[in-house]
Amino acid sequence: MTSTDIATTSLLDRFLSTDRDRTLLVQRVALGAIMFPHGAQKLLGWFGGFGFSGTMGFFTETMHLPAPIALLVIVAESLGAIGLVLGAGTRLAALGIAAVMVGAIFTTHLQFGFFMNWFGAQQGEGIELHLLALALALPLSVRGGGLLSVDGALAGWLRAGAGAGAGIVARPQPQPR
Repeated sequence: MTSTDIATTSLLDRFLSTDRDRTLLVQRVALGAIMFPHGAQKLLGWFGGFGFSGTMGFFTETMHLPAPIALLVIVAESLGAIGLVLGAGTRLAALGIAAVMVGAIFTTHLQFGFFMNWFGAQQGEGIELHLLALALALPLSVRGGGLLSVDGALAGWLRAGAGAGAGIVARPQPQPR
């Protein structure tokens, strides 16, 4: 086992590791469930959305976002939301959604103030939903997916040595006597 293998293992372990916290479970499922309809609008055209082509066109032609950023927004809100519900790639998915929320605040919603447009009195939506999503996403980015997450199961599997045959996890080597 080389030092590169150990460093990779350590990085992978840090990416997947989490504790069995029920609060993180509730946070990630709530955030994933809230974000999925938005992602499905952008990716699939569900719930009155424009679908992938329409959303890419809007983001790149109307908002003047670079195409790779537009694509990342769609992926974060759709596949990232599914990842959160499953607890798979939780840190990356939560970080992606946090980045999308920060971007949405500064490119679109900050000008409309704090409150959502509940009664149609404003010309757009404020930032309160985005701040709530950030409040859910940031702890998940730091602490992982919590109880019943694919990440936690994979981390346990790798720590138990199941990944040692693939060179993913360092197994203790017998010491010569």
